[in-house]
Amino acid sequence: MDMSVSRAEFKRPYSHVVHQLRSVRLRPTRQRLALAKLLFDAEDTRHVSAEALHAEALEAGIQVSLATVYNTLHQFVEVGLLNEVVIDSNRTYFDTNTETHHHFYEKTSGLLEDIPANQVKIDLDASPPPCMMIVSVDVVFRLEPMKANGQDRAVNDN
Repeated sequence: MDMSVSRAEFKRPYSHVVHQLRSVRLRPTRQRLALAKLLFDAEDTRHVSAEALHAEALEAGIQVSLATVYNTLHQFVEVGLLNEVVIDSNRTYFDTNTETHHHFYEKTSGLLEDIPANQVKIDLDASPPPCMMIVSVDVVFRLEPMKANGQDRAVNDN
């Protein structure tokens, strides 16, 4: 347990989440506080879809609509509390790890796993268009199980 936590924080379990929201100039509404607590109280970083967070909230007794979950997640992305990881047009995850990093995505299970940025080397021969600059690079390696019949593929064609 972190011994730097004050006695007041033991009495007010949302105080660190209130501070986190206020530090990025978001008003700590009841719904934002509840969702932030679910997202950021985990010991490890999380990759969560809006639907999964909505189900988690309902299971915890938090009455919130799926639309509010989506809106809140996008607000958290806008202020830098989350990163958005778009896998395809139908699948988006929200990542509590806001450091620069990349991902393995396992297509069959939907599991998203972090890869430290220093483990991916990118050699870009192209330059951005005039008056533009590269602000970030997101790499997602999409994985699927190798074929059991001996025709294993080293690299996916997708």
